[in-house]
Amino acid sequence: MAFLEMASEEAAVTMVNYYTPVTPHLRSQPVFIQYSNHRELKTDNLPNQARAQAALQAVSAVQSGSLALPGAPTNEGTILPGQSPVLRIIIENLFYPVTLEVLHQIFSKFGTVLKIITFTKNNQFQALLQYADPLNAHYAKLALDGQNIYNACCTLRIDFSKLTSLNVKYNNDKSRDFTRLDLPTGDGQPSLEPPMAAAFGAPGIISSPYAGAAGFAPAIGFPQATGLSVPAVPGALGPLTITSSAVTGRMAIPGASGIPGNSVLLVTNLNPDLITPHGLFILFGVYGDVHRVKIMFNKKENALVQMADANQAQLAMNHLSGQRLYGKVLRATLSKHQAVQLPREGQEDQGLTKDFSNSPLHRFKKPGSKNFQNIFPPSATLHLSNIPPSVTVDDLKNLFTEAGCSVKAFKFFQKDRKMALIQLGSVEEAIQALIELHNHDLGENHHLRVSFSKSTI
Repeated sequence: MAFLEMASEEAAVTMVNYYTPVTPHLRSQPVFIQYSNHRELKTDNLPNQARAQAALQAVSAVQSGSLALPGAPTNEGTILPGQSPVLRIIIENLFYPVTLEVLHQIFSKFGTVLKIITFTKNNQFQALLQYADPLNAHYAKLALDGQNIYNACCTLRIDFSKLTSLNVKYNNDKSRDFTRLDLPTGDGQPSLEPPMAAAFGAPGIISSPYAGAAGFAPAIGFPQATGLSVPAVPGALGPLTITSSAVTGRMAIPGASGIPGNSVLLVTNLNPDLITPHGLFILFGVYGDVHRVKIMFNKKENALVQMADANQAQLAMNHLSGQRLYGKVLRATLSKHQAVQLPREGQEDQGLTKDFSNSPLHRFKKPGSKNFQNIFPPSATLHLSNIPPSVTVDDLKNLFTEAGCSVKAFKFFQKDRKMALIQLGSVEEAIQALIELHNHDLGENHHLRVSFSKSTI
């Protein structure tokens, strides 16, 4: 989050009016613009400015896939020698309640949160939070340690846990495994349900979602959502609005006109000559199990993609909106439709609507699958697996070259020759190669598995 002071009020009005109907994107990230309560900016608070800048760079590094930070080693091994993906979080000066959902919303800005356990120890509210990747934990600690969740209170103290994995038995308001939606609530405890407002009954903390904010804000405010928002006080994390969808661990997108907590995405600006329902199924299937795809009959650059649940829809939207596909920048938002309807018998469809709900290619149908821990943003480097012993480096390079890709680098995994990394000319090439070659028959009853890699060669 940042403040921007224009030369005049008229210029500010012009800018907001221009970007209200069309959300701008910066490095593939949507940027939301609204008026602040501040009339002018004071930039003489240097310690806070430096801290905010460091935090902002940490978020940028995570969200853009660039892992370099000023003053930090660029080699992953030197940043994280055996570092745990589990953070231990202590909330000091607990003036207002902090829930599991609030923690999920804040820490999700730095990567995929797999599990959270909350508890009270030594009269302090604490939490253990497990990321999919130790690197996410590193950046979250760097940016959030010492920050206040609410104004001048609820201070985050963050350390790495000695645990490398959390064992969550129940999904309720004290613990949550986001990879296991089938877990019981346990002890007859009901899951936390909206409305949340009762939990935050303290005077003055419920306010307009458009309240201004000072300092760094990892949790995006949700315009037009009811819930909790934080007014302007230096050092606070900024407007933090909890939607009813966030209560169940499913985040709504800021500014979206669709239904919060919906599992159907509206995908726009597609290349109508090259896109197919199967292509969208494979691409969005990297981030969740796609049940149905519908390319619009009268407007083939638009499509609806129905995911298994709202959490997966949010993941797919966060990672894919703003990416280039077949020469066009893809846009994904929550749809107003809650399901994709199959065509009625006799209705002309040209094969534009497909049902994939029973597809054997779903990556996440097994609860607790390792695939949940290997969800990464699109990158030019692809992870290949399920390679039979007879397939050589040249075989795989030729396969990608014939698909129209420029192969920059390739290497087999030293310990397991069934897996390899291949680096292509661009992220767009990698996205198109994944669509074309995931599940490609390599012979010997082996079908190639393709996903995005967090590593480079």
